[in-house]
Amino acid sequence: MTSLYYLSQMRTFAHIVNPVVVSPESDLFVAQPIVFNSMRVAKEFAAEKVSVSLYSTQYPEDRPMIPSYFKQTPDLERSVLDVGSFRIKRKLPLVADIINRLYEASDAQYFIYTNADIILLPQFYAVVDALIEKKKCDAMSIIKRIVPFPYTDVSDLSLIYANAGIPHIGHDCLVFPRSICPNFDLGFVCNGAPLQGAALIVPMMAYACKYMAFYNLHITCHIEDSMIWKQEGFNDYRQHNLVEYRKIWARYSDRVMGNVHYGLYDRFKRITYGRPTRLQKVEFWLKKMICKFF
Repeated sequence: MTSLYYLSQMRTFAHIVNPVVVSPESDLFVAQPIVFNSMRVAKEFAAEKVSVSLYSTQYPEDRPMIPSYFKQTPDLERSVLDVGSFRIKRKLPLVADIINRLYEASDAQYFIYTNADIILLPQFYAVVDALIEKKKCDAMSIIKRIVPFPYTDVSDLSLIYANAGIPHIGHDCLVFPRSICPNFDLGFVCNGAPLQGAALIVPMMAYACKYMAFYNLHITCHIEDSMIWKQEGFNDYRQHNLVEYRKIWARYSDRVMGNVHYGLYDRFKRITYGRPTRLQKVEFWLKKMICKFF
């Protein structure tokens, strides 16, 4: 039996997702039950190493989708439709509302935010704990791998685990300390559209002690890659998030500059301004030196 003293020394994680009731034609119809079960398995696997709580944030109509082993935060009251005009109406939540719900519900040391289609491997939470310990990073993005076979049921989890998949781009699994959340101003960036993860990473880089991105870990995966976000019906949501991202970058870029190396800074700056000129690179290093010495 695990002692109370040992339990008190464990890192604590609170992991939130946004379940949604969808039609059988949606990729999420198949993915979500698998995802939720993978989170339960990963929590049980890590029980001797870390304390994990699973949370959901949802609209009232989505409650039937949520497993009993999730703690439900208060229902969301607004969506991106309340802050923008879109050709095709999609009730997508705002990332700020999701993070705020978790902040109000949990006092865990670390928060984890993933999309509802990200499957965890059993060692996920144990690996995140080890990365914090060994890499001395308190914020991270873990890039998923694509499993290229059409698995369709929770009973396929063992087969999904066994498939190494292929690396993919996109930031849809983020870990950060709860303590930096009061510094987040995420504007009206919405969940379920491009740049949602990048928009959250910018204040993470600005306020975390050390941010790292992991591109080659096999601890999360996604079934196939339909790239639904590239469809024409998502164009205005992508543009909405880009406008909001530019505002976020403007708010945090100076602090990010003083906190990360040039390659990382440049990667996120490009989203707003494109590739830097040689003069802009020199300007970055001069500003970085000023930040160090003054």
